[in-house]
Amino acid sequence: MRGKQYHQPLKLTAPWEKDAGFGRKLKTYRNHTKIIAQPGIVMKVLRRKRIVLFMAYFLLLVLTMLNLANYKWTKEPQQCNHQMRSTTYQSRSDIRFLYRPSLAKKRQLIYVLTTWRSGSSFFGELFNQNPEVFFLYEPMWHIWQKLYPGDAVSLQGAARDMLSSLYRCDLSVFQLYNSPGGKNFTSLGLFGATLNKVVCSYPLCSAYRKEVVGMVDDKVCKKCPPQSLRLLEEECLKYSTIVIKGVRILDVNVLAPLMEDPSLDLKVIHLVRDPRAVANSRIKSRHGLIRENLQVVRSRDPKLRRIPFVDPGHKANKKDGSDYHSIGAMEVICDRTSRTLRTALNPPSWLKGKYMAVRYEDLVENPAKTLRNIYRFANLTTNHDIESFALNMTSGSSSSSKPFIVSSRNATQAASAWRTVLSIQQIKQVEDYCHHAMSVLGYERVRTAGEAKDLSKSLLTHSKL
Repeated sequence: MRGKQYHQPLKLTAPWEKDAGFGRKLKTYRNHTKIIAQPGIVMKVLRRKRIVLFMAYFLLLVLTMLNLANYKWTKEPQQCNHQMRSTTYQSRSDIRFLYRPSLAKKRQLIYVLTTWRSGSSFFGELFNQNPEVFFLYEPMWHIWQKLYPGDAVSLQGAARDMLSSLYRCDLSVFQLYNSPGGKNFTSLGLFGATLNKVVCSYPLCSAYRKEVVGMVDDKVCKKCPPQSLRLLEEECLKYSTIVIKGVRILDVNVLAPLMEDPSLDLKVIHLVRDPRAVANSRIKSRHGLIRENLQVVRSRDPKLRRIPFVDPGHKANKKDGSDYHSIGAMEVICDRTSRTLRTALNPPSWLKGKYMAVRYEDLVENPAKTLRNIYRFANLTTNHDIESFALNMTSGSSSSSKPFIVSSRNATQAASAWRTVLSIQQIKQVEDYCHHAMSVLGYERVRTAGEAKDLSKSLLTHSKL
């Protein structure tokens, strides 16, 4: 058997032929030889690889651009929506919480631009009483208190940023100005909360109903349960109109970035009053405005030469020092008012159709007509109850006995009280500070003390606005 196998002829297999033991390997070698022998196939494979790489690069580029667009969207100001956040207020320091996705229908936003002692508390009450309005009273007060003794001008940016948040129904900004280690901010912690119809009415409090026109009793509202800012935000989101009244924005130009923001529909109502009446009221309530007067006076230009407002030979006393700050603040206030008026006389695109000036004297002289004009500008509807409220609050029999308290009074008499109270030197000083604003708004200057005290002569003329 072994010999038979030995004499069997040896069969040789060529490398290019199949072999049972090495067929797979030889096949691979043969295929590579074929590819090398045909360069067209090589180019075809390379082209396919190049196309795949190009498509992958293009897809990566598209994903990068989408990511950048999404990043930019989260940084742009957005209108608040109904989706509430579950993050606690203690951890909401990220600036992204200031922005929310846009609503299909924008809210009407109103800012009442005015200054101290201009009748703004009463004016704000005309919106506070409207059941369609979410109203906030002097929210920037918290900034001035927290950042005291910062001067008025340097605080303008912080005030504008707060408005940007509040108009988007993000009230967590109040927590930034809370005392270190203090309790979480609540609805009753807001300045003027106990006179706010939203805070003191259902569903936040059972004491009042928002649709019922009438002043609320602060003693009753103080007994309302303190609600979280999140619940107050939920209430804000229910309203189609948000109105904020403030005296701490000194110039409408500060609001330009907000008014240019396409996600906000912001209008400005500029409440003005005779500067001499404002100065008289500031002196009368000087003890309640000590901090504010100092903050405003610190913004004066130190290079300007000023004359004293007291009469020559008058012996100075402590009261004169308080009056000095009260009237001295009028220099800054009127300077900033003049800037607003110059902008309003030649309005840029962001202000056209979004600015309305209202003289306090016109409001108290004809409250119903003026109220209708104001509401029309704010896209609100007046009714008999609100018009009656405005009429009753301006036709009382007495004058104001307490500053900062809204009550029924003889508003026409109060508007001209300065004419018999201020000295001619004080009047001249205010007129010197405010001559441009008075000229634009239609307030005539007086030449003598006798002319000032002659109440039969009106000092009102037509406004140039």
